[in-house]
Amino acid sequence: MSLPAPYLDDRRFQDFVDDAKRLVQRRCPEWTDHNVGDPGVTLIEAFAMMADQLTYRLNRVPDRHYLRFLELIGVRLFPATAARVPVTFWLSAPQDRTVHVPSGTEVATRRSTGEEPVGFSTFDDLAIVPVSLGEVRSISAAGVVTDHAADAPFSCFDPVPALDDTFLVGLTDAAPSCAVVLRVQCSIEGLGVDPDAPPLAWEAWTGTDWSPCEVDHDDTGGLNRAGDVVLHLPADHAAHLVGGLRAGWLRARVVKPAPNHTPYSTSPTVTRIEAFTIGGTVEAVQAEQVHAEALGFTEGTPGERFPVARTPVLPDRGECVLEVSDPDDPDGTWRAWERVVSFADSDAGEEHFVLDGAAGEVELGPCVRQPDGSLRQYGAVPPRGSALRMRSYCTGGGARGNVSAGAITVLRSSIPYVSRVQNRAPARGGRDAETVDNARLRGPLQLRSRQRAVTAEDYEYLAREAAPEVARVRCVPAGPENAGLVRVLLVPALGADVGRVQFDALTPHDATLRRVAKALDERRVLGARIVIEPPAYQGLTVVATLRARPGFDAGAVRETALAALYRLYSPVAGGPDGDGWPFGRPAQYGEVFAVLQRLPGVDLVDTVKLYPADPVTGGRGEASQRIDVAPNALVFSYDHQLKVVPHA
Repeated sequence: MSLPAPYLDDRRFQDFVDDAKRLVQRRCPEWTDHNVGDPGVTLIEAFAMMADQLTYRLNRVPDRHYLRFLELIGVRLFPATAARVPVTFWLSAPQDRTVHVPSGTEVATRRSTGEEPVGFSTFDDLAIVPVSLGEVRSISAAGVVTDHAADAPFSCFDPVPALDDTFLVGLTDAAPSCAVVLRVQCSIEGLGVDPDAPPLAWEAWTGTDWSPCEVDHDDTGGLNRAGDVVLHLPADHAAHLVGGLRAGWLRARVVKPAPNHTPYSTSPTVTRIEAFTIGGTVEAVQAEQVHAEALGFTEGTPGERFPVARTPVLPDRGECVLEVSDPDDPDGTWRAWERVVSFADSDAGEEHFVLDGAAGEVELGPCVRQPDGSLRQYGAVPPRGSALRMRSYCTGGGARGNVSAGAITVLRSSIPYVSRVQNRAPARGGRDAETVDNARLRGPLQLRSRQRAVTAEDYEYLAREAAPEVARVRCVPAGPENAGLVRVLLVPALGADVGRVQFDALTPHDATLRRVAKALDERRVLGARIVIEPPAYQGLTVVATLRARPGFDAGAVRETALAALYRLYSPVAGGPDGDGWPFGRPAQYGEVFAVLQRLPGVDLVDTVKLYPADPVTGGRGEASQRIDVAPNALVFSYDHQLKVVPHA
C-alpha cells in the first residue's frame, strides 16, 4: 500500500483569509468593510493565495520525502491478518449417511446494536461420517485383553483400576474431525473419584499414535452414571486393525488424578453402550471469498494499476490468480498470470503481476529506463483492450475477528441436517493493518538486514515480515552445546481480549510456523540451523484475599481484580509497559499488591500468595513471594483464585 504522507500544515486558502480578517478586527478596528470588493481584502486574498502555495510545497518535505524513500526501498504496509477458529456444525439428529459441509460455508456472529456481525468462511470440506458401535474391549496395564462383545454388564478396567488400564471402543468407521457421542448406561461403582474431574484420558487412534480427544461434556462423571460422553475426534483419526478387527478406535485410559483428587477404588461397570455421530469441526477464517471479479480493460501500456473492489486482500488465503483475456482470441480464453512479490526477477514476456494486499491494487510490469538510456520491460504487458479479472481472492481480517468462545452462532449457508453452529474456542490471529508510524521504524531495519538473516535483530525483523499476525518475536541462541542453532520464539496475537487465555492459544498455528521457517531458511547464513517454536511458559496462580470498600459489590470487585491480574501477566499486553510480560522477568508478590490495591472498590489487600503451576498437568508448587523464570521464558496466568470479603 502507498504510504499516506502527513500534512505539516493543513491550512488552506480560506483559512489564511479568515485568520487575516480576525487580525484586522483586533489590530485595526476602524477597518470595518471586509467584503470581497474592498481593495484591502483583495490584497489579503492575494497573500493568502501565495501562502497556500508555500504550504503546498511545505507539505512535501521532510516527512513526505522520508515516506517516499521508504517506498523506494520496498517498505509496504503489512495488510490486516484474519482470525481463525475451529467451528463445530451440530446435526439436528444422528444421520445414516454422510453429511457434507462444503468449503466456502459462511458463519457469523450475531448482529448487536451499533456493531456489524463478524463473518467467517470455511476453506476446507467437512464430512460428518455416520458411525456406530462395533467392538468393546479392555486392556489392563499388564497387557491382558478382554473382549466384551457378548458381555453385559462388564467392568471397564481391572477390579482395582491401575494407571494405564484402558477401555477400548471400536467405531464402525473412522470419523476424523467429527463429534461422536458415546451413550452409556452405567452402575455407580467407580467409587473414589470426583465426577467433575475423573482420572480418565480419552484418546483416538490416528494411524501412528494415540491423540487426545477434546471432551465436550461428560454426563457420566467418569463412567459412573448413565449419560453421554461427547468427544471431538482429531482430524487424523484413522481406522486400524486391533486383534484382527478393523475399526475407528477410541480409548479411555486411567491416568494420575489431579492434585487433591483421589483415584478409582473400584472399576466402573457398563451395562449398555452405543455410539453415533452428532457433528463435525472445521477451521473457519474471518474472510469473505470473492470470485471472478472483473477489473477492467488494459490500455496496452506498462505499469498499469487496477484496484480490486474489496480491501484488504488477505495475503495467505485464496488463489489470488489474475486472469487475462486476449482481445484477438475469438473464443475468449482466459490465461492465468502468476503472482510475484516484485518484478525484480521478471523478464519481458513473463506473465507476472504484483498484488498490494493492503491497498487492494493489481500492478502490471513497469518499463524502466536503464543507465545507458535503453528501456527494459519487467514482466509482460497485455495487449490493448485485454479484459482482466481476479479468479478469486479473500478479503477481511482485523483485530475485531478475535471473537470470544461461543460468539459464532449464525449459519449463513443453509446445510441439510445441520441445526446450529458454534465456536468452542476463541478466535485468534486477527490483527489490524500496519500503521505508518510502525512502517517508519521498519525502514532502517530493512536497510540494515538487506533481507539477510545474520544478527538476532535480522531474524526477528524477517520473522515479523513473514508473519505479521504474531504479536511478539524473540531470537535467542540455543546455547554452546548446539552451535549454529538459532531459536526464533513466536507469541501469537490474542486480540483485544486479554482476559484468561487457554494455554493452547499461546501456540502459533502450524501454517504460521511453516511460513516463518520457509522465509528464514531462504535468508539464513550458510550452516545456520533454525528452530521456530513458541517460548517456554511458566504457569502462575495468584491466591489473594481482598476487602471491599463500603458500597461496592464483592462479586463485581472480584471480577475486576481477576481481570487486572490476567492483564498484568498477559504475554502480549501485560508487564510494566503494557506491551507484554518481559522475557525472563520474575513474578513478585509486591507487584500483585500494587495492582490490586489501586483498583476501585478494593479497601485492603489482606494476603497474597504466588504458586508456580504447570499448565499441562495442572500441578501446583509451593507458595512463594517470587517466582523466577528462565531468561527466554514468559509468565502465563494459569488460574488465579481471589476471595473478596464484603464490607461489614
